[in-house]
Amino acid sequence: MAIKIRDYEVRLTRNKEERKQVRQLRYRVFVEEEGASATEEQRALGEEYDAYDRFAEYMAVFHNGQVVGTYRIIDRNAAEKMGGFYTESEFNISKIKKYNGNIAEMSRACVEKSYRENALVMRMLWAGLGEMIMRRKIEVLFGVASFVGTKPARSAQAISYLYYNHLSPLRLRATVLTEKFADGVNPKLGRMNILPREFVDESDARAEMTPLIKGYLRLGATFGRGVFVDKPFNTYDVFVMMETRKMNATYQKHFLGRENALGNPVDDKDNIIKTVGKIITFPVVGPFRVVRAVVEFLLHEDADDAEYIEDAEKSENEE
Repeated sequence: MAIKIRDYEVRLTRNKEERKQVRQLRYRVFVEEEGASATEEQRALGEEYDAYDRFAEYMAVFHNGQVVGTYRIIDRNAAEKMGGFYTESEFNISKIKKYNGNIAEMSRACVEKSYRENALVMRMLWAGLGEMIMRRKIEVLFGVASFVGTKPARSAQAISYLYYNHLSPLRLRATVLTEKFADGVNPKLGRMNILPREFVDESDARAEMTPLIKGYLRLGATFGRGVFVDKPFNTYDVFVMMETRKMNATYQKHFLGRENALGNPVDDKDNIIKTVGKIITFPVVGPFRVVRAVVEFLLHEDADDAEYIEDAEKSENEE
């Protein structure tokens, strides 16, 4: 499904040209702005990509036909084709992979520089992800969130705050793979408890967080244990995970009309599906009740201009 707001549109990419635009946007943001390394081929093409892009899907926001924001989505089927998820190059996610339900990885989130002051593009990306979660019955959404640079101590308040207050439950907790740090990177930089608990100030911590991490927290996200220092990409990453049935009660109320619409946290998978009922067990058609609720909550006054366009789920993954 595509969601349109005036001359903006969010949906999965449909062809090679749109996928190329996504990779070009990523090159501008990650390589030119943030200093990620690139191969000669990538520099010649002006595109950022890796081996995981071949079977991945791209959620993208278009403005006047041009990609201005994107997320990379890898589901379990795509991961099997590629031999694993991207996050497995940084974190041990074996517990999540054993989860008996639909899971998906989100990565490479970015927005064109000139579109960042107005939060519309990021909110539209969230709306697109929300629609996908409901349609595909995704129960665990995960990925990494990045800070620019290679010195986690510069975000000591933020990272320590996440460690003391928002670690994922043990049954699904990811852990950093310091053995995969680049040569010369000290494994001790992978610690999250950079500061003692009594030194952590919530307001200072939130001031250090990226807007994306703040957004994840508002949704009720939890975080894996450890920080991955990605020297070639010039970032240090934390692992983020959301169990959709545990999403913030306020979001659930707006999405589905009541605070526990996605199920009690102790319920099993079958009970979750039964709780949600026909809203997500059938295709999103008719009045698009759930999608409208997602858009109304995330896009606020812009939701009045929203149009919903049914589209066969299709994306061209050939590179």
